[in-house]
Amino acid sequence: MRIAYARVSTADQSLNSQLDALEKFGFDRIYTEKASGGKDDRPELAKALDMLREGDTFIVYKLDRLARSTLKLIETLDSLKRKGVEFVSLSDNIDTSTAAGKAMFGMMAVFAEFEKSIIHERTVAGLNAARARGRKGGRPMTDKKKLDKAIKLHQSGEFTVSQIEEMTDVSKGSLYRELNRRKQRATKTDNNSSEPLQTH
Repeated sequence: MRIAYARVSTADQSLNSQLDALEKFGFDRIYTEKASGGKDDRPELAKALDMLREGDTFIVYKLDRLARSTLKLIETLDSLKRKGVEFVSLSDNIDTSTAAGKAMFGMMAVFAEFEKSIIHERTVAGLNAARARGRKGGRPMTDKKKLDKAIKLHQSGEFTVSQIEEMTDVSKGSLYRELNRRKQRATKTDNNSSEPLQTH
């Protein structure tokens, strides 16, 4: 089976050019959505990937429709390879069912590994520089105003955690840690207020 996926980043963008190219190539089923490439919660992409079986082909118009970073892209393509699924990117002339496509995939994997090692080196260098200046490494403190805003957005129930992360620059981990802290604080306060008065 040929399964296609098309995505635009915002609601006012059109999928037409992608759909035209994908229809010309041919597919049995297509999944489309309007969502930022940086978001992890892309339900239509998840459905498309879940539908794929050994021997199927997964088609996109362009590589950046699938992922925004090389590392994330390679991670997804590796998953397809393990499932025995071929991959086609129309604009990038990649087709892993051909020798040239397989070679291109191998080159991308090398670049992804290079990118990963560069990120690691920068992280280590940054930690060493911080220690040399007398600061401990680890997570930077999250701005309190941003954290308060993130909490309010979360409590409104109108936004996903990923949307809140984009709007406030507060990471998911920081948000969940603060929610836990506040929950524990509230529980402790409730327990203290419910303790019976001691009489002597």
